[in-house]
Amino acid sequence: MSWDKLTVEQQQQVEHQLSILKRGAAEIVPEEALKIKIMKAVVTGTPLKVKLGLDPSAPDIHIGHTVVLHKLRQFQDLGHEVQLIIGDFTGRIGDPTGKSETRKQLSEEDVKHNAQTYQTQLAKVLDLNKTSFYYNSTWLGELRFDDVLRLAGKVTVARMLERDDFAKRYAANQPIHVHEFFYPLMQGYDSVSLESDIELGGTDQTFNILMGRTLQGAYEIKEGQVAILMPLLEGLDGVQKMSKSLRNYIGIDEQPNDIFGKTMSIPDTLMLKYFELTTALSNEEIEELRQGLAAGTIHPRDAKLRLAKLYVEMYHGVEAAEEAEQHFITVFQKRGLPDDIEEVNLDSSDLEAGSLSIIKLLVSLSLHASNGEARRSVEQGAVKINEQKLTDIHAQITPVDGDILQVGKRKFVRIKLS
Repeated sequence: MSWDKLTVEQQQQVEHQLSILKRGAAEIVPEEALKIKIMKAVVTGTPLKVKLGLDPSAPDIHIGHTVVLHKLRQFQDLGHEVQLIIGDFTGRIGDPTGKSETRKQLSEEDVKHNAQTYQTQLAKVLDLNKTSFYYNSTWLGELRFDDVLRLAGKVTVARMLERDDFAKRYAANQPIHVHEFFYPLMQGYDSVSLESDIELGGTDQTFNILMGRTLQGAYEIKEGQVAILMPLLEGLDGVQKMSKSLRNYIGIDEQPNDIFGKTMSIPDTLMLKYFELTTALSNEEIEELRQGLAAGTIHPRDAKLRLAKLYVEMYHGVEAAEEAEQHFITVFQKRGLPDDIEEVNLDSSDLEAGSLSIIKLLVSLSLHASNGEARRSVEQGAVKINEQKLTDIHAQITPVDGDILQVGKRKFVRIKLS
């Protein structure tokens, strides 16, 4: 399709879509093909089929996961179709990407439960009325063994060993089981079955997503899907990828005050990246922020307050966002105490001669799960009682009704003796 044959209005539509869809992308393969696909969609009025595959092995979504979800939402807002694949078949194997050993296979029951949890959380970003859900067991479970052999014959072992994790395990003489080679083949076959135009994923999924393009060519499906690869979002430490295991994450199902407080701890250098990749702000608004921060007319703290409030509004609503903002301002900016401190009962019979060690008190009030955690908090100066910092791990506390114990910046309890 020739650019010159498009009307001026059609050219403007294509440029508009490209400016939105290219925003924040780490790589588009091949980029020219994306432009051609959008041109065809604009001219014919036929929406593009945009695919995202989910391996439902860890259904708790955090802000890092929403990078690809927001890109999907941009496609939806531009009139395109979203194909969301729940990998109930591939999930039984588990994607070996980045792993140094074979993944434990999930049971069918685990996969189904996780898939249902995913759908509830996805509704906070995607328009589910414009989302088609598929389970890839629908087509993968129907393949006969001769179909599997034909699929395996489309790709060489040498090509599989181009994957970084496989190559490293092979060089280190670590086992690679044959079924692991089938994960990228099955993910690619999803694109064959659905004739996807676009596939989204993080840069750590590059090999798997390009496999879809390879297999579509081998099966003579269209002109091959375009891969849009999104960057991996650094977590609150500003260094490593956001991850629950590293405890540097913001979960979208966390309490509003926790989301707000965590967002305020994002490094200033990453703030624009968070805005760009994980919010629905327009390109123009992002540019205004960029220029304001560079010129000093917007203070980083104020921009971060805007981001924190936006996150809470997105995942808990406007009212919760207002309350979380007020809570943060009261507790952290004015150094006051929140109005809604949880009251926790403390059995007076647990007191020894009317007192209790600070370590045991923290555990008894469920502020820490173990003595070790409580000890570290005290040593780090993170514990206060009635706004007075405690640093002596051997301190004996004589609690009375109404005492307020604080751990870190966000945990408060009011003691109620019983």
